[in-house]
Amino acid sequence: MLFKNITILDEQFQTRENMYVGVKGDRIAYIGNRMPEEDFGEEYDGTGRLLMTAFYNAHAHSPMMMMRGYGENLALSDWLNTRIFPFEDKLTGEAVYYSTLLAMAESARFGIVSTSDMYYFCEDMARAVEASGAKANISRSITSFAEGSVKENDSYKEAVELVRNYHGAADGRILIDASIHAEYTNTPVSVWEVAEYAAEYGINMHIHISETQSEHEECKMRHEGRTPVRYLDDLGVFGTRTTAAHCVWVEDEDIDILAERGVTVASCPVSNLKLASGVCNVPKLLSRGVNVAIGTDSVASNNSLNFIEEMKFFALVNKGQQHDPTLITPAETLRAATQAGAFAQGRADCGVLKEGGKADLIVLDTALPHMKPVHDLATNVVYSASGSDVVLTMCDGRVLYRDGLYLTVDIEKAIAETEAACRKILAQL
Repeated sequence: MLFKNITILDEQFQTRENMYVGVKGDRIAYIGNRMPEEDFGEEYDGTGRLLMTAFYNAHAHSPMMMMRGYGENLALSDWLNTRIFPFEDKLTGEAVYYSTLLAMAESARFGIVSTSDMYYFCEDMARAVEASGAKANISRSITSFAEGSVKENDSYKEAVELVRNYHGAADGRILIDASIHAEYTNTPVSVWEVAEYAAEYGINMHIHISETQSEHEECKMRHEGRTPVRYLDDLGVFGTRTTAAHCVWVEDEDIDILAERGVTVASCPVSNLKLASGVCNVPKLLSRGVNVAIGTDSVASNNSLNFIEEMKFFALVNKGQQHDPTLITPAETLRAATQAGAFAQGRADCGVLKEGGKADLIVLDTALPHMKPVHDLATNVVYSASGSDVVLTMCDGRVLYRDGLYLTVDIEKAIAETEAACRKILAQL
């Protein structure tokens, strides 16, 4: 495909107008201000539209689509124990498959091409991602309260089998990460053994850290004053590329550790606000050199995958909390939504609009009233745009969504099957 006469946001999120971008196979093969000599097939008229790199969701639980709006106005502990855990106890592989497929469709609608996902029934998730044409880093979340080795735990065995069967599947679109759910849901032995496995096989780690104040402080009481970050570092968790979700209550020493170990923080502002967990201090993390990406968390605590909305919250919440309007620029927000998320997933050739990079691209309609006038296009994308402005989403050179059409997912079937599975579970509760 050749995008012609289109405005782009380049690697530095600077505006370049009347550009030509050619896609060949799964790569961006040409970027220039002149019509290329090479034939790239279909020509896409970009008049009044913006082409930019697609989004990378750094933390999610995609199968929780069935729980959207289920468990509102509850504190996190009540939400989990009275609504989410009982519902999840009734899940089936088929329900997870269709829920994940629906999540991939919603993701494509809002410009997300790759998701760092933590859940279970992961083989069903992987099948859904593969069918959708999207990308995902999938991890089987491990919890273990039993003394002794975690290696006899069914979740550990499932995680190992998942790596064996799906790591690098679908031409590399599917990657498998290790996952410790959190400090408070695992014994020290299980944390150490999962960390050791991840380091041995060179796979990423995905974990929740310091999402709530009680989680953070209770860890210190359990572990001789050590914060979750310090405790997990002592057990070797950060010996491999790690994504730490939330990090709302991390302390100064924690930030030093995160920066030194190259840990990515996945900030989930909408979920954290909705559950009243607090606000991640993104400006401080960035100032200390921490890679910060953006996650939606699940739609049970969000309640959507509208990534442009997530970006706006990401850019605003610290301004309000710290009473400083200079915090977090549009460029920092866009970098967190794209390059930082791709880096966290270990996708070095993704997240940047450049020749040779993977063709993970989105087109936004910028001719709409709420996008005019334009003093700075990056600013408009962060603060003025809406998720519905995305009119095309491409992953690895394949168009997944275009002008209201889901080109890889039978959207009616995905919705019907997800709703049927939801009704079946509710009837059992």
